[in-house]
Amino acid sequence: MKTYFENLKLELLAINPNFTEEEALWWVEMLWTDFEASYAKAGYPYRGSEYTYDYVSKQVKQHGASLHLVERKER
Repeated sequence: MKTYFENLKLELLAINPNFTEEEALWWVEMLWTDFEASYAKAGYPYRGSEYTYDYVSKQVKQHGASLHLVERKER
């Protein structure tokens, strides 16, 4: 799992240099956990880490360049 997060973080940093490594990792972890939780709540069977990796990678490619414009809400 750590390898997936590291690869996705590097993908995001390559697309959007506005992030620090910590911020990029936060986004990757948030996208990952949000997708898995939403997928489970919808009642779909778990399809594995590779499936989630592919999904998050697509999101990073499509939206990564503008993610720094999204205002994060800290709890």
